[in-house]
Amino acid sequence: MAQQTVTALFDRYEDASAAVAKLEAGGIPHGDISLVGNNEGDRHAGLGGHDGTHVSADTKEKAKDGTGTGATLGTVVGGAAGLLAGLGLLAIPGVGPVVAAGWLVATLTGAGVGAAAGGLAGALTGAGISEKDAHAYGEGVRRGGTLVTVRADEARGPMVMDILEQHGSVDLDQKSAAWSQEGWSPMGGSPSATTSAQLNGTPDGRTRVRSYPGTGSGI
Repeated sequence: MAQQTVTALFDRYEDASAAVAKLEAGGIPHGDISLVGNNEGDRHAGLGGHDGTHVSADTKEKAKDGTGTGATLGTVVGGAAGLLAGLGLLAIPGVGPVVAAGWLVATLTGAGVGAAAGGLAGALTGAGISEKDAHAYGEGVRRGGTLVTVRADEARGPMVMDILEQHGSVDLDQKSAAWSQEGWSPMGGSPSATTSAQLNGTPDGRTRVRSYPGTGSGI
């Protein structure tokens, strides 16, 4: 059965974590779910499986300017207690310090892929997400959001999207358009050339939850 990658951005970590818990309760294996949430100022110290150890200031700066992949603490892959129990600390190039767990994190931390392929956006495009959307999701996390990414087959895809929408995922087009007005560009080009319509190119036409054909890597 064909696989797909489903993504959703949340303003609040609490909404994202509630969605993850609901997904697991609905039968989605924690190995098919990934969560990456902004952790600037160690706002999530003590969550999940990590011990509250801080990411060093030097690591944060390297992550922001793209010169390093940072350090991972914790298991970041989930366990018998579920995905959220495996949260670890990570500093992602171009994004900064995050709490993270799941299959997408393994892509980010494996063999320096995070720095080589463009941090979070590179990992997302490798999972089948469009490049423009991948950069928008990365910007959303950098600005304080939490990204949930799920691998699902066609039968479970609608359930996954419904759960993510029900728990308060945000409209990526609206967010991207607002950021563009502030001077942000998803591809590093002219901000004035970036519009909401250009960012809305997903196969399912949704703006709050998006689904992309799965790739052969990791699915």
